[in-house]
Amino acid sequence: MDRSPTEILSERFGDRLSVNPTICAQHGDSEGHHRLLPPDAVLFADSAEDIAAAVRCCAEFGVPVIPYGAGTSLEGGTAAPGGGLCIDTTRMDRIVEVRPDDMICVVEPGVTREDLNINLRDTGLFFPIDPGANATLGGMAATRASGTNAVRYGTMRENTLALKAVMADGRVIKTGTQARKSSAGYDLTRLLVGSEGTLGIITELTLRLYGRPERVASAVCAFAELDAAVQTAIATIQSVIPVARMELLDDTAIAACNAYATLDLPNKHALFLEFHGSDSSVREQSEAVEDIAAAFGGERFRWATEARERTRLWTARHQALPAAKALSPNSRAWVTDICVPISSLAEAISLARTGIADAGLIAPILGHVGDGNFHIFFILQDGDTDAWEKAAEINDRLIAYSLSVGGTCTGEHGVGLGKRDKMPDEHGHEAMEIMRRIKAVLDPENILNPGKVL
Repeated sequence: MDRSPTEILSERFGDRLSVNPTICAQHGDSEGHHRLLPPDAVLFADSAEDIAAAVRCCAEFGVPVIPYGAGTSLEGGTAAPGGGLCIDTTRMDRIVEVRPDDMICVVEPGVTREDLNINLRDTGLFFPIDPGANATLGGMAATRASGTNAVRYGTMRENTLALKAVMADGRVIKTGTQARKSSAGYDLTRLLVGSEGTLGIITELTLRLYGRPERVASAVCAFAELDAAVQTAIATIQSVIPVARMELLDDTAIAACNAYATLDLPNKHALFLEFHGSDSSVREQSEAVEDIAAAFGGERFRWATEARERTRLWTARHQALPAAKALSPNSRAWVTDICVPISSLAEAISLARTGIADAGLIAPILGHVGDGNFHIFFILQDGDTDAWEKAAEINDRLIAYSLSVGGTCTGEHGVGLGKRDKMPDEHGHEAMEIMRRIKAVLDPENILNPGKVL
């Protein structure tokens, strides 16, 4: 009698393969608003060889394969609409190599950004990409993540030098080098970074590191008018002041964070800022931004210079999602994002605020405004169909506006299931056809995270 793929995988992996409904449900869920779509089985992989063997088996039987990291996806990127095998990479958490002289490191995909930085503490280096959640680095590369430091240090696209990945037929390939630049051949690293597991499963990453700044100072500046905060952010970027972080929180988000994290910030719109550099450069940067803020009616900066206070401040920012959910008990959050050219940021945020007010929704606005990216946390009740429909209308209008000014439907959340229908509008028919051809060549049986992106 022919054996099933589950029997073959179980024979090889033993109790590291689970068909437990609870475990499968955990891996079919995420922090997003999409419905639960669990896989049929979950493999807890220990190595690239595990992943390659599992993919070869799934390829033989045409079984979908869904890579999984920390489960912080917001657009259904780890859901399993066709069932299949979820490959959990969190046990692959080795820091393979740190090379301080070259300012690079090599890590497995299950290493989280926080664990990497803890490991780097004694080297004088750090990894700056901070999407908020303590995501795995493999997942961050797969979704081309960015976050609060992107305005200065870039995204996972700029900071991933090389990869190893398992392809749809089980082959393991290496892309890129440990050199800072190369003009040799097609850039397969950039092809896989942001592909959301649809072209290959990342098993190792070579990442850029940065020297820890001599001086770090954080500040909060409150504004009576949201547009004034946005204009301050725009003027700061246009003045080429190298701020490390610049985060916008509207008054609803500030009130939520105050209540949830026991802060005592003014219940007004605010910019959270951070400056990196020498004592003199931090002083110059902060004075320049404070002058800009004052010109737009901002209050005096409230400073956090000690590490503990800075951590408390940014932890409160990173806890904005549970803080927003706490505004309405037993609610769910629909988190969406767009990214626009900086000159269109003020109009985009004004459009969002007007839509939220007209709809009567609870929806804090937060943003990495230094690079034109902002998020809306729609806080909704499951049974309130009217509110969900209004949120969808606002989301559609914002995406349409973003695309009309040369922006994107998602700055950092990824496409997943949630924004597939926006891809043709953003990229056009011809570019979408090229993407489909690439997918067909690299994954002809469509087993790698099917249904996502395209």
